[in-house]
Amino acid sequence: MRGHMLAHKIMRTGYFWLTMETDCCQFVQRCPECQIHGDLIHVPPSKLHALTSPWPFSVWGIDIIELISPKYSSSHEFILVSINYFTKWVEVASYARLTSSRVASFIISHIICRYGVPHELISDRGVHFRAEVDTLV
Repeated sequence: MRGHMLAHKIMRTGYFWLTMETDCCQFVQRCPECQIHGDLIHVPPSKLHALTSPWPFSVWGIDIIELISPKYSSSHEFILVSINYFTKWVEVASYARLTSSRVASFIISHIICRYGVPHELISDRGVHFRAEVDTLV
């Protein structure tokens, strides 16, 4: 931590004096622990992870949240959720009755028409992802 950052942290706790910034800079220069560990500020706090998707909106995960009780507006029981793996963007729609044709129309209207044809579409291959969805993919 440098002197200016130390002064800002002290100010956030509610303390202030006129020579606070210069006092903090002088303290940091005299502190042996600050001099030893001072160069570690550019080290990331955790290991870096490789991205699972090479570009935005190329890989989508899609799943259904089934049978929500109690039924909410317009007696909708199903929520269809798709998540982009790169940006973590979410597209959601709710349905009273969910069929494979509605899942296919959701993929067309919410994913393909808005973001283009995805490189990969990951699902659990449930009943709703068969028939018309298979022909679409």
